[in-house]
Formats: sequence, structure tokens, C-alpha cells
Amino acid sequence: MHIRRARREDVETIVGLLADDVLGRTREAAGSDMGRYYAAFDAMAEDDNNYILVAEYEDEVVGCLQLTLIAGLSLSATKRAQIEGVRVASAWRSRQIGEKLIAYACDEAREAGCALMQLTSNATRKDALRFYERLGFEPSHVGFKMKL
Repeated sequence: MHIRRARREDVETIVGLLADDVLGRTREAAGSDMGRYYAAFDAMAEDDNNYILVAEYEDEVVGCLQLTLIAGLSLSATKRAQIEGVRVASAWRSRQIGEKLIAYACDEAREAGCALMQLTSNATRKDALRFYERLGFEPSHVGFKMKL
């Protein structure tokens, strides 16, 4: 298995991974109009600080996450990284693919000068919460969202 930046031809597979869970089934449009996903990917491709990493095994994408590098003024102008959309194909879970993706993302963030990695996870994803805590993430904040 190796990890690389996603390419445009990976978009449909990535959307399939995002849709392959209880919450994703209700909010992703896998298999339908992919235009908005390609547009989002194209916008990300123009930004070196926002990209998707994929885990690939024998030319098959088996996992993904989005990594965003964020400059800011808070915490003495600490540059931080944010992880979103971590998914591993259901047939590939429990093979340390998620751990390897997170470790790779942390290495990329450190190399880019980030001193902090952050992520959010839906509170109903109990297995994911345990996974992130096992990897050393601390549930240090309360997150809020508002639909616009």
C-alpha cells in the first residue's frame, strides 16, 4: 500500500468512500451528478494547502482523507493542519490503513511547518472517536456547526 495525493480520476471512488457509511449514505450523492464533486476537486487542485490523500493498494483506492494547511494568528501565529473526511473502504478496515493515512498527513503537516493537527468527528461516530483518541488526539474542544 502507498499513499499519494488524489488525482481527478479518483473523485468517483473517493465520493463512494464518503458515502459508504451510515451518515455518508444520507449526505453524499455518489452515483448521481458528479459535477459538483469535480468542481470542488478542481478548486482544491488550485490550492496547495488543501488536498486529498488516498491510500492505494495495487491500483485500488482503499482509503482517503482531506488535509488542509491553515495559517493563522492565534496561538502565537501557529500554523495548523486540519483533517476531514477520513474513510477506509469497508472491506479494508482493521488493516491499519486509517492509522497510516493519519501518520502520513501528520508528516506532511510537520513538513509544511504546522505545529498543531486538528479534526472534528461526528459525535455519533463512537468507533471513530475511539480511533482518534488511540492515535493521540485529545477531545479538547466542543465543536459547533451551522448550516448556511
